[in-house]
Amino acid sequence: MDKVTLKARGISVSLDTTVGHIADMVVEDGGRQLRPLHRAPWVGAPRDTLPADLPEGTVRLSGDFLCAPFSRSDVEEAPLHGWPANSAWDVTESSAVDGGWRAVFRLRRKVMGASVDKILTLRDGHAFLYQEHVFSGGHGAISVAHHPMTAMTDGGRLAFSPKRFAASPTDPLEPDPTRGRFLLAYPGRTSDLGHFPAAGGGTLDLTDYRMDDRREDFVTLVEADHGGPGWTALARRAEDDLVLVLKNPAELPVTMLWFSNGGRDYAPWSGRHLGVLGIEDGRTAVGHAASIGDNWLTREGVATAFALGEGSSVSFRHVIGALPLSGTEPPQEVTTADGRMRLSGGGPAREVPFDSDFLRIGQAAAG
Repeated sequence: MDKVTLKARGISVSLDTTVGHIADMVVEDGGRQLRPLHRAPWVGAPRDTLPADLPEGTVRLSGDFLCAPFSRSDVEEAPLHGWPANSAWDVTESSAVDGGWRAVFRLRRKVMGASVDKILTLRDGHAFLYQEHVFSGGHGAISVAHHPMTAMTDGGRLAFSPKRFAASPTDPLEPDPTRGRFLLAYPGRTSDLGHFPAAGGGTLDLTDYRMDDRREDFVTLVEADHGGPGWTALARRAEDDLVLVLKNPAELPVTMLWFSNGGRDYAPWSGRHLGVLGIEDGRTAVGHAASIGDNWLTREGVATAFALGEGSSVSFRHVIGALPLSGTEPPQEVTTADGRMRLSGGGPAREVPFDSDFLRIGQAAAG
């Protein structure tokens, strides 16, 4: 694996440059090492032991990566989740900055004619990875999403910034019972995240990740208009930590949750992909063609792609962090201001260092 590691005081991040996936992220706090991101159990296995048609992004499935497009590449030929998730990136800059480290990576391939840069920044004493992606030039439009994955050995509890509603697609990820299983209703919809329609009747709580629920499920949460950062907080029980994922809703208006807990029986998943949750913030529907056309989200007034153009650029930012768990529940409110993040509700209130200008809340995204 070609790996580049960035470090600042109390945090390190390694990027697998062969596919642009974050191979590892370590936050040091009070003598503990917190590792918020997941790596698939087959990563590093001999290639000939895996299915021959598996995309490289699945072969090396790790941490977080850029999807462009999200899901099917059915406009411009590319593997699942596009070339940014499946092909090589080059380091173009990497150096110390005031109070931290900054590195820039460029995708060797182009996406819809656009060059793509990945900018990673670490700050001394901050428990967060600050990411920005920039598309320069190109034509047409592109859907995008981050794909951070975490994993739990004993489940966890979730909390979110205000959402308008949650909805599942028309079809489940694994409709064939000989290959896998699911628990949510497809399609399903609710404005109460604690009560999502279940496949067998009744409801399931999207805020409670239970290890005995063997399933492969997918649901999209649409951000409400609340004026703050979009955020997801996951209190992992056994790991005794809090995983935080933040975005600017004007840039990335949806959060897609992928519950992957032993719900696929075929290789390479083979029932061993356990306790995994994808927290996938995006500007997308499912598939490139669907995202740039009329779809169920655009009919709800939700943008699902960025417009590209020669001589112009578009960018979006994202944050992933980890903190020791305070209490047993995730916070119910997350606010950022004056170089701090404040977490309250669900346990004792606390503040931690945070670049409160990074997400540029209040600025509209183009495209």
